[in-house]
Amino acid sequence: MNRCQWAGTDPLYHRYHDKEWGVPVHNDRKLFEFIILEGAQAGLSWITVLKKRAAYKEAFDNFDFNKVAKYKETKVKQLMNNAGIIRNQLKIRSAIKNAQAFIKIREEFGTFNKYIWQFVGNKPIQNKWRNMKELPATSAVSDELSKDLKKRGFSFVGSTIIYAHMQATGMVNDHTIDCFRYKEVKALSK
Repeated sequence: MNRCQWAGTDPLYHRYHDKEWGVPVHNDRKLFEFIILEGAQAGLSWITVLKKRAAYKEAFDNFDFNKVAKYKETKVKQLMNNAGIIRNQLKIRSAIKNAQAFIKIREEFGTFNKYIWQFVGNKPIQNKWRNMKELPATSAVSDELSKDLKKRGFSFVGSTIIYAHMQATGMVNDHTIDCFRYKEVKALSK
């Protein structure tokens, strides 16, 4: 079975690659989860975040943006003492700030899904990369989306982080064409 090269040999990576990566996500809570996780990953490897994903889910109230938006200093201190997550104060405070901005977008657009998917014309971008070297770290769309999110009060949403978010949530299909998931993910976008 041919997988994208980045999936390596780790079974956790395999599960994530085979079941989630590139699958279009339209659920607001799941989109928020990836905003938190992608922000937490900044400067680290994705496997580090995947290994801590269950702890993040528990620590951040199952990624309930309404609850996260109301976190106070006592909760920040509690999270800073939680060895199960990445204990970076800026990233933790960013998750709270992003939850608040996320809610404002929902108030304006009805759902975060409506807001974010408009950047790709409401359908996944289908790339045709032959190998991992061709995959970009950013795109014109991730640049535009990053800029708009920052304008709306988000942090830890640089273009590279947003492009990774787009890949994770299926806004872009970046499976290489020799990967068994390429055609499967492409079919999901119809």
